[in-house]
Amino acid sequence: MTLAQLFDLAFGNIGRFFKEIAFKKEERGKLSYGLVGTLILVLTYGLIMLFSASYSTGYYRFKGDIYHFIRPQAILAVVGLVLMYLISNINYRSLRHMNWYLYILTLLLLVWALFSEPYNGCYRWVYMFGTTLQPSELAKFSAILGLACFADRYYEKRGTLLYGIVLPVLPLLPVVVLLYKEPHNSAIMLILLIAGSMILCGGVGRFWCIPAAGAAVFVIYKMLTGQDNYVQQRLGAWNGDEGDILYQTQQSLYSIASGGLTGLGIGNSRQKHLWLPEASNDFIFSVLCEELGFIGAVICMGLFAALIIQGVIIALNSPDYFGTMLGIGIMSQIAWQTMIHIAVVTNVAPNTGISLPFFSSGGTSLLILLCEMGIILSISRAGNAQNAARSKRSHEELARRMNPQRRTHKALHSN
Repeated sequence: MTLAQLFDLAFGNIGRFFKEIAFKKEERGKLSYGLVGTLILVLTYGLIMLFSASYSTGYYRFKGDIYHFIRPQAILAVVGLVLMYLISNINYRSLRHMNWYLYILTLLLLVWALFSEPYNGCYRWVYMFGTTLQPSELAKFSAILGLACFADRYYEKRGTLLYGIVLPVLPLLPVVVLLYKEPHNSAIMLILLIAGSMILCGGVGRFWCIPAAGAAVFVIYKMLTGQDNYVQQRLGAWNGDEGDILYQTQQSLYSIASGGLTGLGIGNSRQKHLWLPEASNDFIFSVLCEELGFIGAVICMGLFAALIIQGVIIALNSPDYFGTMLGIGIMSQIAWQTMIHIAVVTNVAPNTGISLPFFSSGGTSLLILLCEMGIILSISRAGNAQNAARSKRSHEELARRMNPQRRTHKALHSN
């Protein structure tokens, strides 16, 4: 390999990224304002519920600061919305050139987290510039981008076992191992679910899906049950054994049951007053049910369903396969996180500690999610531009067909 080739391998894609970053005029369509409106409703709903669920914990644990959780979340929500709009004006195709850079950065941050200060016995955070960053959130998007790039590059071979399943999953193995060392089992499960959704939707041969899914379930089971007490306690609590984890689930169910049909009213939850652990994060949906009742819960799930459906439609209307896969991956992340979070707080699934998108406290998650929604809007611009161009050509073709008839009609009348 020559020096020029080595330099191009290391830095060439950065130049290609900036060369392709801007939309061509004819490719930059309108925003999908329906998706923007739905997202703002979800985000507003989430910020209101976060403040309601967190002010008690902030008051008791942070010297009377009831804004301890909502203050940074609100600031990052504004920053995230600005970034979302800026990213929506970037050509999403340029992200293909940043795939390996993002992947390497993710691995470095995950290794860094293992040498950082632990919290509750877990090494999940990187401390920098006076704040914290959770690399697992970046790992989710890195997996989505990597799978979308691979699927697009080897589109014709996607029906084979090697190119449809084995090779796309191989880069995820170092990420999974590092997450296992933290440990962060919920992130592992979520990344594998996203990968499975993208591989299945990408058109891999159905013959390979069942054995691949069985192998994945077996590996996950061995990984989780091999950890000392950590997962076994959670599984035991789900089965009804006594312990601290069961206490958390019980408090969640008490909270949901107290809400009834219409709830106790916004701000009136009793369980959030240090009875329900992680009320501002892993169990925020429980507080929502207690304060707004069944009706509030249905509205929340309806908004998420509307957001996910609109995002999937945008992905399917993408002008290219890469955009479709990228959109499917992003929306599958939101869908899986929402479903698992609700399943956990209602005790349908074991306690895995997954946050509710746009609701739970967590600046890294919120910022990355809003940036991902900017990518969805970028895909929507390209799709809307294509539809507008197709509609224009259709009208022009119709006008050409009508003109001879109009000329003949005028000629007959003139005679």
